[in-house]
Amino acid sequence: MPNVPLHPPRRTSPFRKVAIGTWSTTYDPQVYGTLGVRMEQTEAYIKAFREKTGKRLTVTHMVTAAVARALAACPEANAILRWNKIYLRKDVDISVLVVVPSEDGSKVDLSSAVVRKADQCSLLEQIEQLDKQVGSIKRGEDEAMKKSKDTIMMVPFMLMNFFMKMLAFLMYDLNLDMRWAGMPKNAFGGACVTNIGSLGLDTAYVPVVPYTRVPIWIAPGEIADEAVVEDGVVVPGRIMRINATFDHRFIDGYHAMVLSKTLRKVLENPFEELDSLED
Repeated sequence: MPNVPLHPPRRTSPFRKVAIGTWSTTYDPQVYGTLGVRMEQTEAYIKAFREKTGKRLTVTHMVTAAVARALAACPEANAILRWNKIYLRKDVDISVLVVVPSEDGSKVDLSSAVVRKADQCSLLEQIEQLDKQVGSIKRGEDEAMKKSKDTIMMVPFMLMNFFMKMLAFLMYDLNLDMRWAGMPKNAFGGACVTNIGSLGLDTAYVPVVPYTRVPIWIAPGEIADEAVVEDGVVVPGRIMRINATFDHRFIDGYHAMVLSKTLRKVLENPFEELDSLED
């Protein structure tokens, strides 16, 4: 008689298999924080942008643009650890996690799309980059992504921890281009955005994923009506919580302050900080 009645799942997704191979211990240097941001101006900007361009701008696009500008304002945080030494990234690349449902909608997987040089992109350029990648991933046309998942699924479960550590060692410690083995080049950038608001959540923290070497994980929550104080008077406000997890080995309180101030500045003043909508 077993201690716990168990049975294996019928299917394990590539993402779940990667997750199993990623975390072998709960010991880590993670720090968590939440920033409440007024979103009235962002919502107005999204509406005006859609009306002018006909493009579907979303909160995820806005947060991605704000994170890119935050990393540009704090280049020390746009970094990677190699051989226990800090190396600064030359470009500000931001990844966005994408939910990919199966054809019948019964299962989902997670993939990553990357906005290259995001701090220099207009919102139209960002939308174009993400739409192209997301469409390709969802249609199964991204050959690099498909090849990497096929490679992962061939690795036995008992070897996944070793495989993920070796993969990170090759791609980041040795800094090798592993596209020949089906691994996308620089697949995650310097920060990752995943929108938990689409799940109806306002607060949740994403774990740092060691093999990606991404030190900053940003999870914007659902926008909600809340009471706020303006000039000593309680008024209704539209609030979104931006939840962050970062690697404390080389990102500290000072960096978090610069990043959070920039995020607030961009999202609460998008008409001044982002693409001009004037004719």
